[in-house]
Amino acid sequence: MATFNFEEYFQTKFTERLFQDPDATENHMTAATRLLEKKREMFDLEQALLAQKEEFQMKMASLNVRREELDKKELTLRGSLVKFDQFLIENDIKKQRAEKKANQERHAKEVKVAEVLEKIGDKEKLSASVKKQNKVIVREKVYRGYMERVVENTSEFNELRDVLRKHDTLSSNLNDLIEKGQVSSDALDHCKQEYYNLLMKNDETTMRYTNIIADLTWRKENAVSNAQKWESLWNHIQNTAARNVLLLGRVKMATENVYVQIYRQRGIPAKEGEDIDEQLIKIKTYITDLSDIINESEKQDDKKRRARWRGSPNQLNKLVALRKLAGFRDRVGNFNAEFCHVFFSFSLLNCVQCTMS
Repeated sequence: MATFNFEEYFQTKFTERLFQDPDATENHMTAATRLLEKKREMFDLEQALLAQKEEFQMKMASLNVRREELDKKELTLRGSLVKFDQFLIENDIKKQRAEKKANQERHAKEVKVAEVLEKIGDKEKLSASVKKQNKVIVREKVYRGYMERVVENTSEFNELRDVLRKHDTLSSNLNDLIEKGQVSSDALDHCKQEYYNLLMKNDETTMRYTNIIADLTWRKENAVSNAQKWESLWNHIQNTAARNVLLLGRVKMATENVYVQIYRQRGIPAKEGEDIDEQLIKIKTYITDLSDIINESEKQDDKKRRARWRGSPNQLNKLVALRKLAGFRDRVGNFNAEFCHVFFSFSLLNCVQCTMS
């Protein structure tokens, strides 16, 4: 049965209406004709729809039948797959068992082969040992005969076993003596080693004490040299102190004389019992005041001399006065230098006395 194509149908109808003159159609067709035309089109569409519906139902029925057949085949195939999987699993299990059994049998075979080889080796060793023992027996029959003759000819041994026991006893004693000798030898070696170690320690101790004695000797020599140096320095200090004591006496006498002269020039009796430091301070003060007076007098004389030098009748008297003033200034300078020398000497003596104390 042919399939109705709606797309071609509507395309054809639309093309016919598109190229049809609407005025002409309306003029020669009535309403009833158009209604019948529409009904005819509806009938054609219904017939086409029914035909397509029947065709669709037939296709669905055939598809359902095919689907049922496919489901049956799928179930059959699934059953076959399950059976095949079980067959593969069983086959793998059998294969693993067979491989395991083969490995066990191979290992057992190897073990048996190794045991057989070992037994063969033991058999060969035993055969060699038997041959060796037979040779030893043949070789030592002479000793057995000799021992039997010894038993027969001596009254000390009644049987051959007595000789063997005696031999075992003597062998055991010999081994004990050998072990004791080895122990004694080891102890002797240990004692020798300790003796050598003690000798080495003694040598090290002797060397260390020798170094200590040399160090102490060097320190003693340095101490003796330092003592000699300080003794010579002490003698020098004592000699210097004696000279400085003499110089101190002279300084005190000079200070006393200067102090008395200062008070005589002032016309005041000198104070007795004053310390030399106080006397030096007063001397210094007097010299400072006198120097200031002389400088001030020179400044005033310079001013007067500049003002009255020209046209003055008493120039000769002024020159004499200036010379006297210069001589007095020289005496004051000498006195100041002597005072500085005395003060420095006195300070040096005080430092020496502090050092000696």
